[in-house]
Amino acid sequence: MTDKPVAVVDLAIEGMTCASCVARVEKRLGRLPGVSATVNLPLESAHVEVRVPDEGTGATADTDALVAAVRAAGYDAKVTRTSAAGNDHSPDMPGMDPREHALSGHSMAPGHDMDPDEDTSAPTDARGADLRARLRVAAVATVPVVLLSMVPTLQFTGWQWVVAVLALPVVTWAAWPFHRAAFRAARHRASTMDTLVSIGIVAATGWSLWALLLGGAGELGMTMTPSLWPRAAHEGAAPELYFEVAAVVTTFLLAGRYAEHRSRRRAGDALRALLDLGAKDVALIETGPTGRSERRVPVAALRVGDEFAVRPGEKVATDGVVVSGASAVDASLLTGEPVPVDVGPGDEVTGATINRSGSLVVRATRVGEDTRLAQIGRLVTAAQTGKAPVQRLADRISAVFVPVVLVLALGTLVAWLVSGAEPQQAFTAAVAVLIIACPCALGLATPTALLVGTGRGAQLGILIKGPEILEQTRAVDTVVLDKTGTVTQGRMALVDVLTAPGASPDEVLRYAAAVEQLAEHPIAQAIAAAATSPDGDVGGDGVVIGSDQVHDFRAEPGRGVVGVVRTAHSGVGLGRRVLVGRPTWLQEQAIDTAALQDRFDATEADGATAVMVAWDGSVRGALVLRDPVKDTSQQAVDELRALGLRPVLLTGDNPGAAQVAARAVGITEVIAQVLPADKVAVVERLQASGARVAMVGDGVNDAAALAAADLGLAMGTGTDVAIEAADLTLVRGDLRSAAQAIRLARRTLAVIRQNLFWAFAYNVAAIPLAALGLLNPMIAGAAMALSSVLVVGNSLRLRRFS
Repeated sequence: MTDKPVAVVDLAIEGMTCASCVARVEKRLGRLPGVSATVNLPLESAHVEVRVPDEGTGATADTDALVAAVRAAGYDAKVTRTSAAGNDHSPDMPGMDPREHALSGHSMAPGHDMDPDEDTSAPTDARGADLRARLRVAAVATVPVVLLSMVPTLQFTGWQWVVAVLALPVVTWAAWPFHRAAFRAARHRASTMDTLVSIGIVAATGWSLWALLLGGAGELGMTMTPSLWPRAAHEGAAPELYFEVAAVVTTFLLAGRYAEHRSRRRAGDALRALLDLGAKDVALIETGPTGRSERRVPVAALRVGDEFAVRPGEKVATDGVVVSGASAVDASLLTGEPVPVDVGPGDEVTGATINRSGSLVVRATRVGEDTRLAQIGRLVTAAQTGKAPVQRLADRISAVFVPVVLVLALGTLVAWLVSGAEPQQAFTAAVAVLIIACPCALGLATPTALLVGTGRGAQLGILIKGPEILEQTRAVDTVVLDKTGTVTQGRMALVDVLTAPGASPDEVLRYAAAVEQLAEHPIAQAIAAAATSPDGDVGGDGVVIGSDQVHDFRAEPGRGVVGVVRTAHSGVGLGRRVLVGRPTWLQEQAIDTAALQDRFDATEADGATAVMVAWDGSVRGALVLRDPVKDTSQQAVDELRALGLRPVLLTGDNPGAAQVAARAVGITEVIAQVLPADKVAVVERLQASGARVAMVGDGVNDAAALAAADLGLAMGTGTDVAIEAADLTLVRGDLRSAAQAIRLARRTLAVIRQNLFWAFAYNVAAIPLAALGLLNPMIAGAAMALSSVLVVGNSLRLRRFS
C-alpha cells in the first residue's frame, strides 16, 4: 500500500463485549481494499486508515462500506470523524464529537452489552441504573428462594411453586444482560464468561421446570433435603429443584457487575474541562466612522486579523500578537510553569492564558481548531485513542474453558446413558457439571479485587481508573516526572537574599516587601509573603505603629515597581524611595548595579528568578526566588528506584532550574525546555528505545503525554484534564503516592491472579466429582457460592495495604 492514507475515519462501535469482538471487527474491516483498522475495546472505537491499493486499481472503501463491514460482523457503527487531504469533518451527530468519544474512557466488563441506541460517549449513569434495578429485584427474590430450598423446616405445602414464581423473574429479567450477551457471542461462534453464566442459569432453570411440571417435584407436600450423593438421592425420590442455584448465580454476578460498573462510571467526565479553559466571549475592537469601539461577541465570532481587548483578570480569547499594552500573562493552566510571562507589543500570547495586570490589545493570529488549546485537545485525543485494547485474562481463558465444559457436560450425559443409568441420573450429573463450572468466582475475581483495591486506594489518596491499568504497573521500568507541581511546589518562593556591603538581609526584604505588597505580580506576592508583619499597637488611623507605609507607588509591567516607604507614626522624617525590579530598569533610573551584578547573573544562570532592590541611589540587595522542591520529593524518588524504576525529570523550564531540582532529589537524567506538544514525543522516544514508561504530571500540557505513556499518573492537585488523561490519580499531590500507587496496583493485580487461579482450581477439582455423579447440583451451587466467598475474602486482604 502507499504510505500516505487517502482518508482517515474514526468510528464509534456499539455492542463489543470482549477481545474476540475486537478481532472480529478488525478482520471484517481489513477485508476491504486499502483498509487498515485499529479497534479499541475500552473506547468502543475504531481508527481506520484508507489507502489506495498497491496495484492502483479498484475503488477505495468509503464510509458507508466501513459501517456496512462493522454491521456485517454483528455490531453497529457510526462515523465520528473523517479527514481527507488534511481537512477534518465531524458529522452533525449530537454526542458523537470525536474528542468527546475518544475521551469518554468507557471500559466495559466482559459481556456487558449495550443497547444500540446508547450514545457511547455520553457520561450517563443509565447503565448503572439498569444494573441496580435488576440487582435489587434479584436480591429481594433470591433470599426466600435460598431459604426455602436449603432449609427443610421452612418448606410449607406448595413451597416449590412459590420458589418457582420468585425465581423466574430473577433468571429471566434480572439475568437478561447475560443471556443477551451470550446469544450475541454465540451468533458469531464465540464465547465469553457470560456464555457460561447464561448456560448455567438456563440449565438449572430448565431442569427445575421439567422436574416441577413433569418429574413429580410439583406434588404438594414434597420436601427437599440437600444431599451430597445424587445417585442415592434419586432412588425412588422426586428429582430435586435447582431454582436457588440459578438465582444465586444471577444475583452474585449482577452484584459483581454493578460493583465493577460503579468503579469506572465517572471516568472521562472532567476531560471536557479542556475545551472549557478557553474564554467564552471577547471584547472585539471595531473601527467605525466615529472611531474605535468595543463590542462583546462570542469567541467563535473572532476571525484571524481581528483585534480584541484583554483587561486584567480576563482570559486571552485566542492565540495572537500583542498590539499595545504591557502585562504579565499567567500560562500555568496550559504549561504548568508557575512564573507569569511579561509581554508587550510584538509578543505572542496564547488563548486561555490569564492576563494578570495591565490591559492589552491583541490581534488574533489563530482561531478555532488552529489554536494551541485545540491542538492540545487533539493530542490528548490521539494519544488516548491510540492505546491498544487490554485483553482480559478471564475472557481469554473462558474462550477455551466454555467449549471444554460444554463437551464435558455432553460427554457426561452420554457416558451415563451408555452405562445404563436412568435418564434422570444422567441429566443430573450433566447439570452438576454445568453448575459447578458456572464461573461465579471467576466473574467476581476481577471486580471484587478491584473494588477493594480502589477503595483502599481512595483512603490513601490513590485513584485507579480501571482493571486494564493494573497490568501496566507490572511492566513499567522508567518513570518520567514533570518538574513543576510534581517534584516542586508549583509556586514561587523566596529562597535567598543577596546583599551589597552595608546592607542587611532583613532590611532588604523589609523594604522590598513593603513596596511589592501593593503589586499584583506573583513574584511580588511571593516577596510580600516572605516578610513578617510587625506586631504592635494600632494608631488612631488604624495603622500599626512602626509598620511601613508606601506612598507614590508605581508599577511598570515587566520592569519593576517603585514607592516611597515611610515608617508609620515615627514622627517627622523623610521616606525612602525604594525600587525593586530588573537591573536594566534600575540602571535607567541612574542606579549602579555593579556591586551585585555578577552574583545576580550567576543566580539567574542557575535557573532562579531574581530582582534587585535599591534605595538612596544605590543597589542594596537582590531577592532570589525559585519554585522550591517539595519536602517529600527526594524520598519519593528513592521509593520509585526501589521499585525498579529509572527516574527521568521532564520540564518546559530552563536547564538551570531543571538541574537544580534534579540535584535536590537525586535525579541524573534531565530533559529541559520541552514544549507541551513535544512531551508526547519524549515519551514515545523513550518507548522506542525499549522502555516501558510511566509518566507523572499535573498540567494540561502533561495530559497528552500522560495518555501516551504506558502508565499515566496525575497529581490530584493539578488540572482535571491531566487527572482524567491519566490511569492513576494521586489525590494528595504528594509524589510519594506514586510509588505507593504502583505498589497498590501491583498488589491488586496479584490478588486478581490469585482469585482467577482459585476459581479455576475449584472447577478443575470439582468437575470430575460432578461428572462421576458424586456431587449434587445443589451442593455444587453451594460450593460455587463458597468459592465466591473465598475470592471475596482474598480480595478483602487488600484493605490492610499500607
